[in-house]
Amino acid sequence: MKKKFIFLLGLFTTALTVAQTNTQSIRGTIVDKQSQSTLLGVNIVVLKSDPFKGATSDIDGKYLITEVMPGRYDLIASMIGYKEIIIPNVLVTSGKQVVIDIEMEENITTTDEVVVSATKNHETNNEMSTVSSRSFSMEEVNRYSGGMGDPARLAASFAGVVMPNDQRNDLVIRGNSPTGVLWRVDGLNVPNLNHFSALGSTGGPISALNTNILKNSDFMTSAFAPEYGNATAGVFDIGFRKGNSEKREHTIQFGAFTGLELMTEGPLNKGKGSSYMIAYRYSFTGLAQQAGFSIGTAANPQYQDLAFKISGGKTKLGTFSLFGLGGTSKINFLHNKIDSTDVFADPSSDSYSQSTIGLLGISHFISVGKKSFMKTVIGGNYSDNSYKQDTLNVNKENPSRIMELSSKETHYTLNTSFNSKINSRFNIKIGVIAELLDLDLLFKSRQYTPSWKNIWDFKGNTLLLQEYAQVKYALTQKLFVIGGLHAQQLTLNGSTSIEPRLALKLQATQKSAFSLGYGWHEQMQALTVYFYEAQNPDGTYNTSNKNLGFSRAQHFVLGYDFVPTNDWRIKTEVYAQVLSKIAISDTAKNSFSVLNEGASFIPTQQGSIANKGTGMNYGVELTLEKFFTKGYYGLLTASVYEAKYKGSDHIERNTAFNGRYTFNFLAGKEFKVGKEKRNAFTIDTKFTTAGGRHYTPVDLAASQFARKQLLQGDDYAYSQQLPNYYRLDIKFGFRYNSKKHKISHSIFFDLQNITRQKNVFAQQYNKVSNQINTTYQNGFLPNFVYKVQF
Repeated sequence: MKKKFIFLLGLFTTALTVAQTNTQSIRGTIVDKQSQSTLLGVNIVVLKSDPFKGATSDIDGKYLITEVMPGRYDLIASMIGYKEIIIPNVLVTSGKQVVIDIEMEENITTTDEVVVSATKNHETNNEMSTVSSRSFSMEEVNRYSGGMGDPARLAASFAGVVMPNDQRNDLVIRGNSPTGVLWRVDGLNVPNLNHFSALGSTGGPISALNTNILKNSDFMTSAFAPEYGNATAGVFDIGFRKGNSEKREHTIQFGAFTGLELMTEGPLNKGKGSSYMIAYRYSFTGLAQQAGFSIGTAANPQYQDLAFKISGGKTKLGTFSLFGLGGTSKINFLHNKIDSTDVFADPSSDSYSQSTIGLLGISHFISVGKKSFMKTVIGGNYSDNSYKQDTLNVNKENPSRIMELSSKETHYTLNTSFNSKINSRFNIKIGVIAELLDLDLLFKSRQYTPSWKNIWDFKGNTLLLQEYAQVKYALTQKLFVIGGLHAQQLTLNGSTSIEPRLALKLQATQKSAFSLGYGWHEQMQALTVYFYEAQNPDGTYNTSNKNLGFSRAQHFVLGYDFVPTNDWRIKTEVYAQVLSKIAISDTAKNSFSVLNEGASFIPTQQGSIANKGTGMNYGVELTLEKFFTKGYYGLLTASVYEAKYKGSDHIERNTAFNGRYTFNFLAGKEFKVGKEKRNAFTIDTKFTTAGGRHYTPVDLAASQFARKQLLQGDDYAYSQQLPNYYRLDIKFGFRYNSKKHKISHSIFFDLQNITRQKNVFAQQYNKVSNQINTTYQNGFLPNFVYKVQF
């Protein structure tokens, strides 16, 4: 440990002694958006710079702007034959070189139309995603109050998105279950990217994604482009950025909840443009607990993770990169180390949970002629989760094992695509994704029975194949259409689907646009559903759930986008989602539906189900956004929606996620300080309110008799609603840019739930008090972050 400290101190000292100037540079590569070919002669200018700052891209598409003072800037890139593009809110600090790669779109040559300038304000990286989609930057993830440096928590500020639980980052998108969300990292579909994750879920308490290594990414909430499959609720398309290929840079960050983070990056071969980047993080959550702040449990969660990317230079065989992520986490809930506010633990038992996650991939990019390219990703991801629970006697002694869970899940993936720019109007992309799922699942319990009972017991594999073709065609300079097909097949039971997708966008004026989208989307059931074993009266097990087909969702979206000025935006969308082929009970008339999967920590334990259920989500959303200019920003999002379903009894009910409304208001102001205005004091705030989750009330009399929680019958299913959720966060920060050295410091105090609002987590039967108790979500929670870059 001492040697590591001396090494880090040496890096820090080097930064203080080597740096010669107090300015920074902006550089990057400019390419054609459709063909990915480099562009020569693009003029890129720092707007309102004094003295004037700018550059022109060379034959390799590279540009370099030097001697830029620390601050926030807008860049503008222009070239004859291409749409002028504005890159807003570029943050320059003295501690890190700014690398911005730019994609430009070719004009459609006409004689009677006005060319519309483009802006990078939340324009998606994927040009095929135009409806219900936006990009987000890691600067936003770290800037917004209450975000905890988590991309999922940032997305909860967007219209139509709710995070119903302070303890986890599961996302409810337009009333859908969190299990319907797809996470993709550099082309690899990943089931879960969180510490303390569980089989069948997409969220967790703490994200394993380190925002210091991520690039700007896309988030979609409906009618996804054809290349995205096996999802019905939403899509996160995230990528690791390249390390700096010209100079070595380092980051040290400490956070009360995110822990200690160390990152280094730099060139491997400057001549070839190859680079490395590696980041490590270790948790210190226990420090916050020792300070007296509740995180929902008295247990001490421990986690660590490491991520890296090695980017090769351009060769005759193309460009290769290697990327990966690995993490471990564990937490023990002990009977003598809990308090009355503990959400998860049981005073009569001890439980032990640990998980391991990892992903590794090789990416290859190669140009095919001047207007086409191929991209292939080969890799895999792995998760290993275990949970063990022991019960204690009345004297809190003699532990006896009553539950064991072990789930090992490995995905081997091949994702390859061919992209071709036929001309300035017409672009096509076709691809194949093959995922081999290797599974080793065991879950058994004797919590309420004298002998062990299997819940899952499966060891084997299955293959999910996905194929897609999509085109973008510009009918005019202002009207274009995106369409295509997605198909998928699951070898576990022969399930297949063919899914049409279509989107239209009309740029009615330079300030307003209309969009219309339709998407047919199908998804596998959660693995916890497929492999549930229902015990028959004779002691044998029914495994008929393996025969379930895909769930289906048809999305309809109508949107209007108005940009009165370059830094203001108003957007509204109206949507409907028709759900069919939903798994419900096949042998009894009841309220069960997998649309409620993810509403609790307990996975579905229901056998004899079939794809006969239906559902409907519909709503309207509003976004009013002031982009970060003139030293301040603002974001207001509001959603009103309904989420309904029908079980096998054909009664329409609220889903567990039908909160009916959500509202967010975020704002922030940056005050430049110091003689040269190179430093800044920041204040950010966020207010959130949302409708409470629907639930089935506890049957107290039955629970008292059985000494375990039992819910009321189907007549009361999801008939009650938790109180509405309210939370106010305020974040203070200071950013210092050294005058003499290439080093910058940032300090943040993020005060979450400053009003100490007691948001209800659940109404649960407590066998100790023998009553229904109310458990609450996080109270006042202060977070501190210090970051230095050099």
